[in-house]
Amino acid sequence: MAAPGKVAAFRLPPLPTIGEIIKLFRLKALKQLSQNFLLDLRLTDKIVKQAGELKNAHVCEVGPGPGGITRSILSAGVEQLLLIEKDARFIPGLQMLSEAAPGKVRIVHGDILTYKMEKAFPKHLKKSWDDEPPDIHIIGNLPFSVSTPLIIKWLENVSKRDGPFIYGRTQMTLTFQKEVGERLTANPGSSQRSRLSIMAQHLCTVENCFIIPGQAFVPKPEVDVAVVHFTPLVQPKIEQPFELVEKVVQSVFQFRRKYCFRGIETLFPENGRLKRTEQLMMTANVDPTLRPFQLSMSQFRNLCNAYRKMCDEDPSLFVFNYREELRQKKMTRSLLGSTGQPEQTEEENQL
Repeated sequence: MAAPGKVAAFRLPPLPTIGEIIKLFRLKALKQLSQNFLLDLRLTDKIVKQAGELKNAHVCEVGPGPGGITRSILSAGVEQLLLIEKDARFIPGLQMLSEAAPGKVRIVHGDILTYKMEKAFPKHLKKSWDDEPPDIHIIGNLPFSVSTPLIIKWLENVSKRDGPFIYGRTQMTLTFQKEVGERLTANPGSSQRSRLSIMAQHLCTVENCFIIPGQAFVPKPEVDVAVVHFTPLVQPKIEQPFELVEKVVQSVFQFRRKYCFRGIETLFPENGRLKRTEQLMMTANVDPTLRPFQLSMSQFRNLCNAYRKMCDEDPSLFVFNYREELRQKKMTRSLLGSTGQPEQTEEENQL
């Protein structure tokens, strides 16, 4: 019997182990879906612990699979758990967990990339963006094939304060390939510094919590796995629309081994390209001979602000597409015939 004035901690009743669930429902990780099961409940508990205090919280777990992390989330005493699972083979095992935790679990058979998160949680949980994060968490051991497109989609949601961030600065605890985790948290000068580093760090505090060795998973992936925690910032470090920041950052990293001005050139049409590139770099006060991975966040902010000003003066700039220009040039070359035409450049090959 619980002590007076205290609520008894929630405990799952005895259940088959994750390994037994896999055998019971004849579950097999599908290579084409890049599935890897985590069976060690000490590790699933450790992942869930990185999310913070979950007692009475509302949680969305992405891709629960056979339910290892699900058990750890329920054991943390959450109020409600929303499970979004694309693979129908896992639903019966998850329903077994749902029955073991009456009224706590809602299962959605669907794709997280298309699922509308705006109505996933009760309205009363909403908090102002300036407040502390709401009592809502997103947790997931993501398949490698979906992890990068999904985090880019959620970062765009953070920028626009919609999707799961309509409730405020919802926190996320997610797994990635170790290399992707290193990119997400890489500092200026690091060889892992990339487009992903800038897009994540300008919108969130990003923490690489710990590494799970590949042998902990079934089947064993060829890489280790990073657990990464995201908390959206009250003020983004670059206060420009997501699409503009993404375009500038993507262009800068287009040729990551070359000087940064080479990537910045791709923001502008061939006619007047050099002059406009020089203008942008002078306005932003960025050394054109720095490599893309050497640029600081404030330098990216300056580049985005200067580019925004140029786009306001000439709206056709923002819709300019360098790849499309290359494609048109290639078509023209093929129509004219190759005689006397220059060979395809190294940059064109790289793109």
